[in-house]
Amino acid sequence: MTASTADALRHAPLTRVLRALALGETSSAALTAACLDAIDGENPQLRAWTHVDADGALAAARASDARRAQGQPLGRLDGVPLAVKDNLDVAGLPTGLGLPGPAPVAAEDAHAVGRLRGAGAVILGKTALDEAAFGTVGRNPHHGDVRNPRFPGKACGGSSAGAAAAVAAGHASAAIGTDTLGAIRIPAAFCGLAGLRPTFGEISGRGMAPALRRLDTVGVLARAVEDIAPLLQVLAGYDPGDPRSRMRRTPFALPDWQPGSLRVGVVRGLDALGVTGSVVDVFERAVARAGAGLGALHAIDLDLAPLDIATTRRAALLLMEAEILAAHGDRLAGSSPRLRGLLAFAEGKRAVDYVAADRRLDVHVVRMRQLFDRVDVLLLPTVSAPPPDLGAEEPSNLADLSALASLAGCPALSLPLGDGIGLQLVGARGSDLRLLELGQILACVIDAMQ
Repeated sequence: MTASTADALRHAPLTRVLRALALGETSSAALTAACLDAIDGENPQLRAWTHVDADGALAAARASDARRAQGQPLGRLDGVPLAVKDNLDVAGLPTGLGLPGPAPVAAEDAHAVGRLRGAGAVILGKTALDEAAFGTVGRNPHHGDVRNPRFPGKACGGSSAGAAAAVAAGHASAAIGTDTLGAIRIPAAFCGLAGLRPTFGEISGRGMAPALRRLDTVGVLARAVEDIAPLLQVLAGYDPGDPRSRMRRTPFALPDWQPGSLRVGVVRGLDALGVTGSVVDVFERAVARAGAGLGALHAIDLDLAPLDIATTRRAALLLMEAEILAAHGDRLAGSSPRLRGLLAFAEGKRAVDYVAADRRLDVHVVRMRQLFDRVDVLLLPTVSAPPPDLGAEEPSNLADLSALASLAGCPALSLPLGDGIGLQLVGARGSDLRLLELGQILACVIDAMQ
């Protein structure tokens, strides 16, 4: 067991880290110390972390090593160092939400963080985000923009920017963030990671600072798609303390598709949706190879124009602006002119405008149910363009493609295609494990492309 081994494992997939811990190739204390050293050296430039709990992390790591040495029962994630986005409560740490000024210190863990601790995970600290979790590029006027460790000079994606940067830089084995309209999947694509937004309500949102409760969900960022299932199995579950928590009639079942009979909806006409030519080219090459990876596909070309995602996303943004005002009004003093301008728009609207926006989202839910009567899984790009330059203007349509799933509460998985471009798999509610199994197959196909 050497320091160099622990340092190398910082960049390994979570499944490899679990194996190394089980075989005694490293200890949790050594791996955690290597992560903390990297954070200490690199974060002043990367700006991925807002709060690091070095003492607490090392204590948790040593406790994990003691359990392992004494033959005590181990959790599913015992000894694995993880990162948490700074809009989720971690007991004893401030919940900054990317806002200026002093932040309240959490008295207890968010439900999702508590489940990670219960599985033996080591919580390293909290990661940076766009101001009030309202952004798509990782920009924060108060704490600095998060840098992209995979593609220097490019935007990191948001709002789970720091979580993605921490995983991509080898500061943590995986991270949990939140996704309202694409905040897990956009940074996953931009930083070359796998990211899952699960079915709405599968993971409790208790202890999450809200952006839009109707859409907010805890999600996962990891180096490889096979790392997501162990995290999802730990995180998912009914929470009576969350009014939106989903009570399944049965537990997660095995994926229910037969090779050769999978109905795959492939989105066409992407240029009309504002997708750049470079993204279209990479996406179409990935789809062409998908047939070889999944066998005989029943491909169904789909046109998303009738869904008018952009207009529905704008309706959601109105609701989001109102919710941020209602939930965080006292903390918004000193916020940026950009955020104040967005929130002022909501202040000028009438109650009937909010009802109309909410009803529009209901229509989208029904239309997506009808779509999944025709197909089992939907393939489309994660983002409409490659990562913009750091500091460049934030593209207005960057979240349109990721919003498709969010607005309907559907699970969506983003896989890296290279150059900051992602392939997105979207399924009907409850099809999370199907997406993850398909994603593992497609990841092998994608590797052959690069």
